[in-house]
Amino acid sequence: MQSVTIINPGKLVFGENSFEQFIADYTALGLRRLYVVSIPPVAAQIANGLDKLRQQGVSIHIDNSIAGEPSFSDFEKLLAAARDFGADSVAGIGGGSVLDVAKLIAVQIKNTQTTAEVIGIRNLKERATYLACIPTTSGTGSEVSPNALFIDDSGAKVGVISPFLVPDAAYIDPALTLSVPASITASTGIDALTHCLEAYTNNFAHPVTDLIALEGVRLIARYLQRACDNGRDMEARAQVALGSMYGGMCLGPVNTAAVHALSYPLGVTYHVPHGLSIALLLPYVMEFNLPAAPQRHAQIGLAVGAAPGQPDIDTALQGIELIKQLIRSCGLPASLDELNIPFDSIDKMAEDALKIQRLLKNNVRSVTHQDAVNIYRAAFNKVEA
Repeated sequence: MQSVTIINPGKLVFGENSFEQFIADYTALGLRRLYVVSIPPVAAQIANGLDKLRQQGVSIHIDNSIAGEPSFSDFEKLLAAARDFGADSVAGIGGGSVLDVAKLIAVQIKNTQTTAEVIGIRNLKERATYLACIPTTSGTGSEVSPNALFIDDSGAKVGVISPFLVPDAAYIDPALTLSVPASITASTGIDALTHCLEAYTNNFAHPVTDLIALEGVRLIARYLQRACDNGRDMEARAQVALGSMYGGMCLGPVNTAAVHALSYPLGVTYHVPHGLSIALLLPYVMEFNLPAAPQRHAQIGLAVGAAPGQPDIDTALQGIELIKQLIRSCGLPASLDELNIPFDSIDKMAEDALKIQRLLKNNVRSVTHQDAVNIYRAAFNKVEA
């Protein structure tokens, strides 16, 4: 059995009232200058807690400027502000983009490395500033992962990946996801499901992560539509949040594969939200990968509700169909056509996707340029150009 390394936050709190636990824990740390990266929709929910910190003598600076996938330029502006503020601690309270920015700020406030030097896998060597992550969506799992993703000056999506990006503490409070619209609940939920699915059907899959990966698939497949249909359904919100957390735990030791690699050109070139690009490609990458790992895909099929007792191929195919149905029932587009992406862009998107070898090397089936072209064509619901 190959070795595997799992690095989780030093403290992980999951469940209702987790944000209040963050406030209590932070108070006990004796820190005094908290830089918060957050989003406006949760301002009212976190206001009382932050006021309690202020009453304890904590100075707080809140930045709500991260609205989409962040660039390094966005990050540098916030880093300068955090340094000017004299932050001795950082908290990310928001979606994956917010958490990624907060993570890198905590690293770079006192780091001797430049931002350019930390880009890539395990190039980052240190973090000296306290970091807490509190997700407000159930999607990226960034609160428990060693990854932070940014858009560079060329428009490419690149990662900083290091154990030092794993927060000191993560607080996952499903109540903070109640205000998330159905469309974002759906797309981020499918992204979380895909983190689990790609960790399980992966060249580097491992028994240590297989268990939580399959459970994450099962939870999200069972509860995501409920969370979309009724955003106040706390049980559904909690179960999807748990599945998302499991997906984040898989990102360090195993990581994602072809679905994510092929999604990058959609986000970078056409600004398709990340979770939506994942949903549009997931079934078609699964169909492509199925011949290389029928047993693994059959287990995914069972996790999403396929009937047991069938041959692996049939179980897997039924599972793929159930995932397609879930995507449709959550109200997400079923085809790239619906997003007005030019069909003649396929060749260039395939070329760009093939550059993401850090993810494609994980895929259970090797992806050629023509394979990528065929997958994109399938996602347009067109076989021939």
